[in-house]
Amino acid sequence: MSFIRKLEYMALIGLLAVSGILRITSIGFAKGNAWTMKANMLTARSGPSTCVVNGKVYVIGGVKDANSSTIKTVEEYDPATDTWTTKTDMQTPRSWFAICAVNGKIYVIGGGKSVIGVGLSTVEEYDPAADTWTTKTDMPTARFVLSASAVNGKIYAIGGKPRHGVAPLSTVEEYDPAMDTWKIKTDMKTARWSLSTSQINGKIYAIGGDSGSSEGTYVGLATVEEYDPTTDTWTTKTKMPTARGYLSASAVNGKIYAIGGGRTLSTSGLSTVEEYDPVADTWTTKTKMPTARFFLSTSAVNDNIYAFGGSVSSWPSWQACSTLEEYDPSSDPTSVRNPSW
Repeated sequence: MSFIRKLEYMALIGLLAVSGILRITSIGFAKGNAWTMKANMLTARSGPSTCVVNGKVYVIGGVKDANSSTIKTVEEYDPATDTWTTKTDMQTPRSWFAICAVNGKIYVIGGGKSVIGVGLSTVEEYDPAADTWTTKTDMPTARFVLSASAVNGKIYAIGGKPRHGVAPLSTVEEYDPAMDTWKIKTDMKTARWSLSTSQINGKIYAIGGDSGSSEGTYVGLATVEEYDPTTDTWTTKTKMPTARGYLSASAVNGKIYAIGGGRTLSTSGLSTVEEYDPVADTWTTKTKMPTARFFLSTSAVNDNIYAFGGSVSSWPSWQACSTLEEYDPSSDPTSVRNPSW
């Protein structure tokens, strides 16, 4: 090959390499950032619960700081316009309660009236269309820092603690909104509080939490268990990579995203985001949330997840925040694989 032909060949290879690099870059980053800051909540709060009805998110209850009483404030967030609207207050001020939506109504279950207190058994139904609250049948076991998920029109209240300073519960109770009745179901394998649950394909996944009974024994868990309401049975699944409690989880497109939380209450919140695939029973680390926090709440609308409030500093000096951040799993660069060239 002549010297000139060699130069031409090298120039061609260089051009292809540059073209390949540019093409790979566009594949890896074309979708943009995974997290976006949105309009702050009207009320800063830690330990609220959130639920979605007709594309709107309802942020309910919570507490402002470690020394405050719980609140009954309700705010409606519209993701389409990034705006907030104040709604009718909940009847019972509370924080760290379970929440589920069934047939266009929101059910608030249990919770506590103070940071260090006794769990509630109270159940209230919120009708977003009428902006009204109705008292329903009490849950059999009073408890707070529990979680709940709905399957086939039934709500399953899982775990929690009856009061501060005692061992957590493995209790599972099923609520039928149509009949306004409760049934006792099979206990979870691991007693825990401050866990989060999500439902996919008729199965409920209980993720993380804390098995400690009092300050000094609080340690986050990596435990994951799958509950099948049809057979009323529990199955142990692959552990979450980061052991933590006080987190929130939401499901999008068949995957569950475990977001935030903390390893203990005496450490600052985490920004960790991990994706669970129930089919493969595997976990993948994703892009971190911009604001590290625990005792937050998340809800999914149109395949995006919204992370509301929480605490940004450690116990007992933590303060609630009004932060709202939106996560788009489809735009997460860590979920995009570059092709081989």
